[in-house]
Amino acid sequence: MLQIRSSPTIESLAELTAPHQPPCLSLYQPTHRHSPDNQQDLIRFRNLVKILETSLRQRYPEPETRHFLEPFEALALDHEFWNQTLDGLVILSGAGVFRVFRLRRPVAELAVIGNRFHVKPLRRFLQHVGRYQILGLSLTKIKLFEGDLGTLEEIEPTKGVPRTISDALGAELTDPHQTVASYGGVGGGNGAARHGHGGKKDEADKDAQRFFRAVDRAVLEHHSRPSGLPLILAALPEHHHLFRSVSHNTFLMKDGLDLNPFALTTSEIRERARAILEPQYQSWLTTLIDEYMEAQSRGISSDDLGEVFKGAADGRLSKLMIASTLEIAGRIVGDRGNYELEDGSKAGANDLLEDLGELVDRMGGQVLVMPADQVPGKMGLAATFRY
Repeated sequence: MLQIRSSPTIESLAELTAPHQPPCLSLYQPTHRHSPDNQQDLIRFRNLVKILETSLRQRYPEPETRHFLEPFEALALDHEFWNQTLDGLVILSGAGVFRVFRLRRPVAELAVIGNRFHVKPLRRFLQHVGRYQILGLSLTKIKLFEGDLGTLEEIEPTKGVPRTISDALGAELTDPHQTVASYGGVGGGNGAARHGHGGKKDEADKDAQRFFRAVDRAVLEHHSRPSGLPLILAALPEHHHLFRSVSHNTFLMKDGLDLNPFALTTSEIRERARAILEPQYQSWLTTLIDEYMEAQSRGISSDDLGEVFKGAADGRLSKLMIASTLEIAGRIVGDRGNYELEDGSKAGANDLLEDLGELVDRMGGQVLVMPADQVPGKMGLAATFRY
């Protein structure tokens, strides 16, 4: 039931936006990595849980309220968890669901219950432009990083991803007492030291190829596909060709980093990655604005909420751009062919844009939660239509 992740994924968002039995409890709070600042995190958490409790008591009897809050109370007692916080914390809890995300970005405080989980802030982390992962690779081990244009941090490979060549090959590793550094050294070409039909160097090359294949498969399955993020390879120049020759990861970027990821700091790697990504991001943003202006000249774009909603309900939206700071009280009710807007006086704390984003997703459109100054127009909301 309890799942803790450093970042939300496409898969986790799909799970959380699917229908769930109410009440759906959503808690967001900024956290801190180091003492003494992090000593206040648990206090703030308990205060937010109190807000949830107050809301629950207005709708449910005491036994049910206590049941809904049990997982929050258990987490409050987990001292190890509170010693490993990052910059933001998200907890989404409901019937059979208790998801915890530790984020590398602060989030605004929020504690709300509703018929759906409040996931709009998570969408900010799932917009692929500007976010990426890095695979640091050598002949014997790997490192994984995740970041955006401003941040980069090493992440723990998920279960199933080999961290070293020994993890990947196990007993099949050729002569485990030999190190890769010794291959090709003094005596490296000595016929007496050969294994089967190939020398140590040949066996080392075969091991490296098998290791790279195993890493490629595992990273694709456990990181690239779930996140949908582009992957940058960081390795010494001589390792790039071999890895790319065996890779089937369609998320692997053409441009890579020719460096030793184990000899540089994370900050140094981030700056090298930024040099690759910044021009691509600016190019994407320019193209996005140009597309919107072209659509505007053809009458198939809008920044009017009513028009955008109607287009979303009809399944005509191609792209929906929302400022990350924008919230509109309200709700979308009904089902396909009969959607209606319900204003904030009836919807309580529900964010209309949350419902709108889910509707566009469901209809096959793309939702982009962006910095406000990058959204076309002045309303913090803009959309292009298919027709």
